[in-house]
Amino acid sequence: MLLERADEWLAPMLSGKRRLGDLAGLTSALEQLLGYDTSRKLDRLAPAEFESPAGSRHSIDYSAEGGPTVEVRAQALFGLSRHPAIANGAVPLTLAITSPAGRPIQTTKDLPGFWAGSWRDVAKDMCGRYPKHPWPEDPASAVPTLRTKRAS
Repeated sequence: MLLERADEWLAPMLSGKRRLGDLAGLTSALEQLLGYDTSRKLDRLAPAEFESPAGSRHSIDYSAEGGPTVEVRAQALFGLSRHPAIANGAVPLTLAITSPAGRPIQTTKDLPGFWAGSWRDVAKDMCGRYPKHPWPEDPASAVPTLRTKRAS
């Protein structure tokens, strides 16, 4: 449908544009073509963001090599015992889990497996580097947080 009607929506968007940032109205133009119901369905199946249990919002990178990927701090995922997915649960998000400083810790499509497996070793190492942040033994049942222990 979109490809067949590209001259209606894409040509005007590209006219005189030289940079990706110049295409700011592309989303709204596509939403108008799709209609309200289809646009909302697309938002439910393929959301632009992932909201962590801690309430932080993270953009989903749909162009990532391993599939839809979200970068998020470990502490923001505490309390999550099921792996997050999109497309009505059919597509697991690739979680690029980071330290409090935003450095990569683990990439996984199996959060419960990570919590039950290598989490203990990761937490032991990270606790020494980031002692002000919580590193619980059972992160699946811990309270999610974006704060340090002192600020809790």
